Amino acid sequence: MAGLQLRSVDKTYPNGFKAVHGIDLDIEDGEFMVLVGPSGCAKSTTLRMIAGLETITGGEVKIGDTIVNDLAPGKRGIAMVFQNYALYPHMKVTRNLDFGLRLKRRPKDEIARATSEVSHTLEIEELLDRLPKELSGGQAQRVAVGRALIKSPEVFLFDEPLSNLDAKLRASMRVRITDLHKRLKEEGRSATVVYVTHDQVEAMTMGDRICVMKDGNIMQVADPVTLYQKPANAFVGGFIGMPEMNLAAATLSLEDDGKIRMGDQVIAVEPELARRLTHAGGAITFGIRPQHLELVEPGTPNAFEGVVKIVEFMGHEVNLHVDIEGNSFICVVTSDHFDRATKAGDRLSFHPIARSIHVFDRKTGLNASLGE
Repeated sequence: MAGLQLRSVDKTYPNGFKAVHGIDLDIEDGEFMVLVGPSGCAKSTTLRMIAGLETITGGEVKIGDTIVNDLAPGKRGIAMVFQNYALYPHMKVTRNLDFGLRLKRRPKDEIARATSEVSHTLEIEELLDRLPKELSGGQAQRVAVGRALIKSPEVFLFDEPLSNLDAKLRASMRVRITDLHKRLKEEGRSATVVYVTHDQVEAMTMGDRICVMKDGNIMQVADPVTLYQKPANAFVGGFIGMPEMNLAAATLSLEDDGKIRMGDQVIAVEPELARRLTHAGGAITFGIRPQHLELVEPGTPNAFEGVVKIVEFMGHEVNLHVDIEGNSFICVVTSDHFDRATKAGDRLSFHPIARSIHVFDRKTGLNASLGE
């Protein structure tokens, strides 16, 4: 087992484009770390530098106690699972699983035992005599995971492994991979995982911690609950959460215990929050999650009014898309508390739950609500 360290890691391409900007990241031994962010944020590039598939132009990558910058991928003690599975099409599942061990000339009984254990763990025993073309997407992905698992690597690297699966299979494979990681840790086996995805649902449900990236920079590293409740900046607040956080330009006056003005509408903030916002007066970005907007009666104090644009019935919830002072907001209400007569054009009132309000510095994007 081994941890992983990135220190001031850069990636600059020959044309001068700098993809990764001196990032630092510590991944603990046995941790499930997820790299998440929008397309082009360099999460896959970072993973490929860890794997040795991309050269590092600055800084260092350490796996365990070894700096691996100049080591070939095969000598880094890693195993990688790709988006496209990368199975050998002419080999049956058995050979796809044990090919790496055969290259290393491991004893036949050891190979047979390892293949049996891995196929049992991933429930693919009945697939061993099939060719990859005879597998479904979920089956092929399990074989790809098995091929990585059989190597007993120091670190597992996953590069968007579920993006080619349908929604139901993605949900199933999320559970399988998370459960596999848990069992490996319980058995004292190598279980350090770096997992790249653009899907925040995967990130939030699978990761012990999550590294949110943007434009080759790390925006925040934290556990899922912290990312959701205490985003370090407006980008993380807007990226993490489903639906995404409502963000709007506003002004903050710290007089009279603090008031947030959005257009012609004003709400007061809690005294405790006002005390944390001592240096945040003036232009701000107001943030509130859709689940933290309460539908209230017209005239209720500390509420915004808005015009309904779209009503999305999601089953147990309803998403109300609302225009508030020219800003697009979403309010999530339970189906039980939703008036089915509500339609586009209706004017409704929404009360932001005071303890869930976020105030971001307009210039830096930092979350001033967290205090010093």
